Amino acid sequence: MIENGNNFWKKCNTCKKNIGFGEAYFVCNVTTCNQTRTGFVFCSVACWDAHVPIMKHKDSWAEERKAPRRVVAGASQIASMRPIHEPLVVVTKVKSYIKERADMNTSDKIMDILSEKVRRICNDAIDKAREEGRKTVLERDFE
Repeated sequence: MIENGNNFWKKCNTCKKNIGFGEAYFVCNVTTCNQTRTGFVFCSVACWDAHVPIMKHKDSWAEERKAPRRVVAGASQIASMRPIHEPLVVVTKVKSYIKERADMNTSDKIMDILSEKVRRICNDAIDKAREEGRKTVLERDFE
C-alpha cells in the first residue's frame, strides 16, 4: 500500500480541514458529486450542506463513510475501498419511476432494501457462474 505522503487521507472540499485515515467523513448522494473523478468529500454534514446551493441539488443528502486506513494505488483498489453497503440503485431514477408510475413520493429508506435485494440476486448469479466454472456472469445466471 502506498500512503499519500501526508498524515491524513484527504481534505474536506468545503473547509479544507484534514480528514484522517480511518475517520468518518461524508459524501453527497448525487452521482455527479461522488464519482471517482469528482471525489467530493466533506468533514461534516455542515460542510456538505454548504456545497448543496453551489451545486444546485434539488433532492440530496449526505452519506457517512469511513476513510481507509491507508490510501492505496490503482483504480481497482480505490474502487474496492467503497463501502459494500452503499446504494446499488440510482436513487433519482427509482424516485422518478415511482412518481411517474403512481404519482407517489418515495422514502429514502427503501434504497437500502432495494440494494440488498440486488446484492442477493447478484450473489446468486455469481454462485451459479462459479458452479459452471465461468468468470463471467451472464444473463442466464439471473433466471
